[in-house]
Amino acid sequence: MHVEWYGQAAFRLSTPQATVFIDPFGDMSPLASRGVQFEYPPIDARADLVLVTHEHLDHNAVEVIEGDPPVLRSTAGRLESPIGEVVAVASEHDTAAGTERGPNTIFAFELDGIRVAHFGDFGQRSLREEQAAAIGSPELLFLPVGGGPTIGAEQAALIVDELGPRWVVPMHYRTRRIGFLEPADAFLERMPHVQRLDETWFDTASVDGERPLVVVPAVP
Repeated sequence: MHVEWYGQAAFRLSTPQATVFIDPFGDMSPLASRGVQFEYPPIDARADLVLVTHEHLDHNAVEVIEGDPPVLRSTAGRLESPIGEVVAVASEHDTAAGTERGPNTIFAFELDGIRVAHFGDFGQRSLREEQAAAIGSPELLFLPVGGGPTIGAEQAALIVDELGPRWVVPMHYRTRRIGFLEPADAFLERMPHVQRLDETWFDTASVDGERPLVVVPAVP
């Protein structure tokens, strides 16, 4: 599987059979007028399926994805899609049962024989037992680590311990392109095996090491 990071929580997962894009962002220039830095390059990508974890403008710009793909957005259930069943697990964007920042969806699915879980803007204090059971045993885990409106380093590390993935890709943290959230450093310091990349992408076949291996793509 080819994995490419576009910034924030936006990823494209590609195989010879299908391409999935998760949480695309669009024109973020309105944030500049509010003093918020968001300078990731515009997304230019095609996909066979788009997943939207929640309806915030840095996650739901489905119009930037070419190819008129079907979209699964901000929902829960066991859903049919071009790649087979997608498990959409209801969660919250905050620690107050979603009353502050709304709902969030964790998506779990298989692609190229690899179980994937993308946590979107997960903000709960912890993962509930029934949520973990619905997610299953992901091999490739995309997890927010930047605190603020989502979980931070300590909570993210606990979820890694609980789910036991083969690869962990941190997301939704401060970089030179974004002027809020916390850096990924505190999370990475908690992880015994970290591989930093020189590119914004990687192939799962080319990254290997003791699990869980935290893979950190270069900043777009």
